[in-house]
Amino acid sequence: MTGVRNAPPLSILLAFDGSEHSLAAVALLCDLPLHADSRISLLAIFPPSLAADHAPLRDALGQTEAYLKGRGLQVEAELSAGYPEEKVIERGELLRPDLILMGAIGLRATFGILLGGVAQQVVEYSDWPVLVVRAPYRGLRRALLLIDGSLNSQRAVDYLAKFPLPADSELQVMHVLPPLAYPAIPSGPRGPAGPPTAPAARDAIPQASRQADERQGQALIDHTLAGLRSAGLTAQGLLRRGDAATEIIQHIRDWQVDLLIAGARGLTPARDWRLGSLARKLVHYAGCSALIVK
Repeated sequence: MTGVRNAPPLSILLAFDGSEHSLAAVALLCDLPLHADSRISLLAIFPPSLAADHAPLRDALGQTEAYLKGRGLQVEAELSAGYPEEKVIERGELLRPDLILMGAIGLRATFGILLGGVAQQVVEYSDWPVLVVRAPYRGLRRALLLIDGSLNSQRAVDYLAKFPLPADSELQVMHVLPPLAYPAIPSGPRGPAGPPTAPAARDAIPQASRQADERQGQALIDHTLAGLRSAGLTAQGLLRRGDAATEIIQHIRDWQVDLLIAGARGLTPARDWRLGSLARKLVHYAGCSALIVK
């Protein structure tokens, strides 16, 4: 249980195209216990090539605006011509929203793509937190916050502390330690005893070093849990070791996570990318909705 909290008002840019995933984003928005003064900018964009055939999108936009207003939300809707990824990023720069909310795959996404091109570009290049929603949407029962001790990780923690998760959502905080670095096994004659076994190689790693690593990881989790408690959030800590993407994706499947929260870049960001390699993998392959905090 996350507990009942008074989240501050949010400015949310909701990119809409009438697709299944876009409607899932609308459903998620309606599940958030938003402050009454929160404002929703509902933006629908059609490519210039469809300028003469955008009536269905216009009608869907009007219906969605009416639906959200019927739920008591403050909504301003706009239909604009242009290239969706450019328009969403451009509008984000103008509005400086607390959150950009959008579906993972649009109506015209290429078959087989795990993440629509528009969502991919917005997550990669926008300067604001982006929540990418996947269909089918089944609620926000379970949320998973990833931490690694980096500045961007702490930004995700601070952001979540003010984010309006439903009161009945379960929250876990996960930290993945790097795989153990086994010592090289010397080559050459092995004698009658044969090569060292895996347990023997593992035992060659100083136990004190492993334990110190694990103590540091647990301390990071405990510090994060304490900070979340002070913000009214109750969470469970989870420490794992191994390849980060593999461990996280497996846990997402096992625990049936609905929402993943992570910082845009971790401790080892690639110099040429604004989005870290781990965050990019998770947005593409986690199979659940993802909130990337910047």
